[in-house]
Amino acid sequence: MYSNKFSRLVLGLYGRKRSAVSGAVQSAAGRSGFSWTAVCKQRSLRLQRSSCPEVQHHALSSQISTRSASQTTVDPDEVRRFQSLASKWWDEQGEFAALHAMNDLRVPFIRDNLLNVHRARHPGKPLAGLRILDVGCGGGLLTEPLGRLGANVLGIDPVEDSICTAQLHASYDPDLRDWVSYRACTLEELSAEGEEEQGAGHFDAVVASEVVEHLADLETFAFCCSHVVKPGGSLFITTINKTNLSYALGIVVAEQLLRIVPSGTHDWEKFISPVELERLLESNGFSVQSVQGMLYNPVSGAWSWTNSTAINYALHAVKLRDDPQPDQAEESNPHPEDHTAATHS
Repeated sequence: MYSNKFSRLVLGLYGRKRSAVSGAVQSAAGRSGFSWTAVCKQRSLRLQRSSCPEVQHHALSSQISTRSASQTTVDPDEVRRFQSLASKWWDEQGEFAALHAMNDLRVPFIRDNLLNVHRARHPGKPLAGLRILDVGCGGGLLTEPLGRLGANVLGIDPVEDSICTAQLHASYDPDLRDWVSYRACTLEELSAEGEEEQGAGHFDAVVASEVVEHLADLETFAFCCSHVVKPGGSLFITTINKTNLSYALGIVVAEQLLRIVPSGTHDWEKFISPVELERLLESNGFSVQSVQGMLYNPVSGAWSWTNSTAINYALHAVKLRDDPQPDQAEESNPHPEDHTAATHS
């Protein structure tokens, strides 16, 4: 019964997808609250700094500290919500069942893209030698499988009880001891540590899966990701598009009708389109390599890849090795809309 109703709902909503997506994208800039002018000015200031490494390091450290002190990615309401769920992360039939199932897509997505960037092969431990930061790791649902692939993974989360859950669960598997570690902190706090043990440019990859739709400040998030990842390193994001279809299925159906996730888990105003996210990342020194749609079937409880990014999507970006002038970046990609037009169908 649920299967037939859900199928009819999806077909009906997909019939109106094009106008819904168009309306959301056209109005996104006005509702997003992003300050692209401020981002561009900050980028220009960085480019105009002295070429002396000591001056650059001091200036960047100062900029990170100032930004961390005045802006934060943490939304207190989100922290309270996840605090109440901190003991339930590893209940595969509970509130996070969809996240457990998502590992079937997101783990291979991360693994395969990293192997395309890093050619070294390690049989049995394909990600050996790579250092990964899992931002908003929760109870470690994604941290652990990445560790089992051989990566050295640090999971961070502002909810201390979630970190305790993650540490406790990892302790049951001695094989994870050398590969996985956790810290109760924010991304901006880690970023502000500079060149210390967990400092700037320390990670081969940063992962933020089902995280950005819960953050208070995406500009600070993108800025700090760029700071902690190595040049040539990767950024992986899975999140929810900002469309009428994502509201209908991601909030009305998933939260209110089928109760796949707790009511109030998502705020549609925090969703972001692939186009917006790509612009934000590119303004912070990343080049988006791929964007792929994801679809959850609440009947089977399984995820699958889809050509449409109207609801959920996964994104892979790489931090540029050089910091080109804005006009050079435009020359290297004279038609930035081509990629998004081809991918965001």
